[in-house]
Amino acid sequence: QVQLVESGGGLVQAGGSLRLSCQTSGLTFSSYTMGWFRQAPGKEREFVAVISTSGAITYYTISVKGRFTIARDNAKNTVALFMSSLQPEDTAVYYCGANPSLDGDTWYRPGEYEYWGQGAQVTVSS
Repeated sequence: QVQLVESGGGLVQAGGSLRLSCQTSGLTFSSYTMGWFRQAPGKEREFVAVISTSGAITYYTISVKGRFTIARDNAKNTVALFMSSLQPEDTAVYYCGANPSLDGDTWYRPGEYEYWGQGAQVTVSS
């Protein structure tokens, strides 16, 4: 049984930092591209960041570039999202996802992800 479990969300003031973690089990973690997406109320799930199977390649949506960092530990089957300089517009439920494809064109599309976590709420107050 595959499980992805996010942790580390919470309430933070604007300008603050949070670290999200996604612990996985039941899958060959090192074979999956891992992504972070977020979904605000009334909006569609949107791409935030992605990291390749080895960790050598990362991409970010432009609004978080320079503020967020994605990292993975293949020995521990985890992926993390370090978020700094948080702004109220970063408020959303954050999801980690596992994508089996090596085709980078699929990495931005939530429909291409095979597994998802339950989500972690991040709320940034102004």
